[in-house]
Formats: sequence, C-alpha cells, structure tokens
Amino acid sequence: MFDGLLFDLDGTLWDSVDSICRSWNCALERMAPQYAGLVTRPRLIDCMGMLLPDIVKKLLPGADLQQLAPAMKAMMEEENAYVAVHGGILYPKVPETLEILARDYPLFIVSNCQDGYIEAFFQAHGLGKFFTDYENPGRTGRPKGDNIALVVQRNGLKKPLYIGDTQGDCNAATQAGVPFLHAAYGFGHIDHDVPHVDAFGDIPAAVERLSPP
Repeated sequence: MFDGLLFDLDGTLWDSVDSICRSWNCALERMAPQYAGLVTRPRLIDCMGMLLPDIVKKLLPGADLQQLAPAMKAMMEEENAYVAVHGGILYPKVPETLEILARDYPLFIVSNCQDGYIEAFFQAHGLGKFFTDYENPGRTGRPKGDNIALVVQRNGLKKPLYIGDTQGDCNAATQAGVPFLHAAYGFGHIDHDVPHVDAFGDIPAAVERLSPP
C-alpha cells in the first residue's frame, strides 16, 4: 500500500490558466507595458509546469530576463493575490475525492510554482485541510525532482506515489525514484506508456490498483 500521495497542482488539481493570464497581464501593464496582452490562454497552456524564467523566455522571446526581473517579481505577487481571491477552476470531484483519499493516505503537493501560490490555492478553495505538507522551488530554489525527494524524506515516506499531468512531472518523479500516475485530463502528454487516469475522480481506484504490496 502507498504511504503517501504527492500531487502536482496546475493541470492536476485545478486549471488556473485564466487567472494567471489576467494577473500577469495586469502586472505587465504596470511594469513592462510593451509586453502587456501577450500572455494568452493558448500560449500559456504550452508552458504549464515550467519555471517562471523558462515561461517568460517562451512567451516573450528576446526579452532580457535581468531587465524584466522587477516585472517578473510583480507578476508573481499579482498572481498570488489574484488567485487567493478568485481561485481557479477545480477539476470535477476534486474536494470529495481528496476527502476520500485523505482517509487512507497522507496527501502532499509538490509544484513548480513561486512561494505563496500553494497557500493562495488553499485560501481560495479551502482545501488545505487535506494536505500534510507541500513544497515548491520558490521556497527551496530546487527543481521539482529534488522537491519530491525532499517531501518524501521529510515525511518518512517509503512507498509514495506522484500524480501529475506533464512530461516534466513524470521526469521529476523518475528522478526522485517515485512511481508516477499520469493525470491525462490535464495539460500535458507523456512520451511513453505510464499508468493514467482520465478524471480526478478515478484516482482512488487507480491508487488501489497500483498499490504495492
């Protein structure tokens, strides 16, 4: 039996793309108006799961990241504030499925986000009560694979499972030596066959099916 379930956030628990677009464009209008309006849903979806500097490089080609550092800081602050109030779109059956899972497993979040973003998710939707611990590169300065391993070690997990939607999630879980379940309803695709679910509500059955002895 697994002794802990670790979740990605964007594309796994919710879709916050529209909230991110609004908040980032608002920050860019103030700090770098020449780029305002360039953050759109179709363009941002292709970047989900990436770190902010890599997203900015992709969305704003040719931009000087050092020159944009104040704007990027404003984007993250605006995003956290906006998300905390307006939230995102939870995938169907997220609250009730987390409640079911939390009866049998400690739950965790490891996301490639800035400090404060997971807390904003909790504030917006009241789901923090289901999670034991969480981590992100905004706090540690470390990539997702390292943060998965950190949460596993910090909580003494021996048989964890990581659930995410992108190739980067799969790669990070593999790096950390943790089995992976693909949230195939999310933003990403995996380049090889892995266990998957097509809806968040299918996770309890998948976890039971994949559970080690």
